[in-house]
Amino acid sequence: MDLTLKIWRQENAAAKGRFETYKVTNISPDCSFLEMLDILNQQMIENQITLPVCFDNDCREGICGMCGLYINGRPHGPDKGVTTCQLHMRKFKNGDTIVIEPWRARPFPVIKDLVVDRSAFDKIIEAGGYISVSTGGVPDANSIPVPKKKADVAMDAAACIGCGACVASCKNASAMLFVSAKVSHFANLPQGKVEAKERVKNMVAKMDELGFGNCTNTGACEAECPKEISISHIARMNREFFAAKIL
Repeated sequence: MDLTLKIWRQENAAAKGRFETYKVTNISPDCSFLEMLDILNQQMIENQITLPVCFDNDCREGICGMCGLYINGRPHGPDKGVTTCQLHMRKFKNGDTIVIEPWRARPFPVIKDLVVDRSAFDKIIEAGGYISVSTGGVPDANSIPVPKKKADVAMDAAACIGCGACVASCKNASAMLFVSAKVSHFANLPQGKVEAKERVKNMVAKMDELGFGNCTNTGACEAECPKEISISHIARMNREFFAAKIL
């Protein structure tokens, strides 16, 4: 495959960014999107054209959430239920032009090129605090009974990898899907009940403080989430939040 890449280049957070155009040739359809960028960078290094393109990645297994790129107007690209590192070039056609950008949200400032600072999510997690558990030996897995339905919902919420696709896809740069997944995870488990009220109040307050927008229920976050987290968690978080404020 021969492709034209329009990639966002930005030296640092203070610099003015711009798109630059690159050509890559003989790309295998079985190549992953990040491997294609690796090939581009190797060519740039060998030809000493310009500095390689900076992009974030770690596990390349759809687990860490670091590889998020805005590809042709969609977070993580045209495939559904996958991260950028799981996207394969067979989803594109020979001769295609691919536009690659970083996440666009004020709480996710650009560090360099396609790398953004996602530490805002870490601050929200930190605001949530911890759960109260007994120290000592590891408790038996069945010592605290959890209904199957609630366990399934908690596991679905826990699948969130914090990549930020929900923020990137939202016209308001809302982090409600991310925060609600973290709140809903513990709200459905007995272990999370002790600090439940303070957790939801603190996490929502930190989300607002960091400048994330409000949810207007367009559903774009659910549609673009690589783990297909349901927006039903947002409704659950709202119930938890209002109950914590009233009681």
